[in-house]
Amino acid sequence: MTYMSGNKQVAVITGGNGGIGKSIARSLLRDGFFVVLADLKDEVADTARDLKNETNGNILGMMADVTDFTSTVELFNNIMRETATESVSVLINNAGITRDATIRKMTYEQWDQVMRVNLYGAFNCTKQVVEGMIGNHFGRIINISSISRYGNRGQANYAASKAGLVGLTLTLARELGKYGITSNAISPGIINTEMISTIPAEILKDYENKIPSGRLGKPEEVAELISFLCSEKASYINGEVININGGFFF
Repeated sequence: MTYMSGNKQVAVITGGNGGIGKSIARSLLRDGFFVVLADLKDEVADTARDLKNETNGNILGMMADVTDFTSTVELFNNIMRETATESVSVLINNAGITRDATIRKMTYEQWDQVMRVNLYGAFNCTKQVVEGMIGNHFGRIINISSISRYGNRGQANYAASKAGLVGLTLTLARELGKYGITSNAISPGIINTEMISTIPAEILKDYENKIPSGRLGKPEEVAELISFLCSEKASYINGEVININGGFFF
């Protein structure tokens, strides 16, 4: 990591207690960032402690509800205080949930829950970092979208939220690029995390057979792509939606 040499670089990862979030944290800790994991689950503090012991890096775990704008204000105020910095360099909007059902069976609550976490959460957190990034003329905003943004049976809410993240990403790229801020989205395929644990084994096997690479993705592979996008080498990559799915599309 070479940007803003001599200054502490803070990277915030929402949904930090999940498999992809932890893998991203490992990569960014290796790259020299001060990492903050944010998650609704109180285990996030234990996760951060374990990663600190594993990597000897600078990392904190903080509880926050990304669906609540006031909670995100408090989160980033706490981050600034605890890290003794005035701005965040990297924001990874990774918080996401599923509440699958066909449109005929989906409830308003299922729709609303997914949209609030996956899309509203990204907006709420982005609002907290933009001014600081503009002031430093540097920033990385990376939104975790999904292959499901193309539409998938039983996932009207999830697909809409992930497609919405793409729209947010492209708009941020147009608005913020002149300030040295890049905004990109990662669109993973089927990644081997806890989120897919409810998918029946026979369906997962069918998916694997349809993936040209012949296997599910690994959280570490997503993390390495994000590590690159946070680096100086990716400074001219802006407004992109990068697929990482082994060649698989619905």
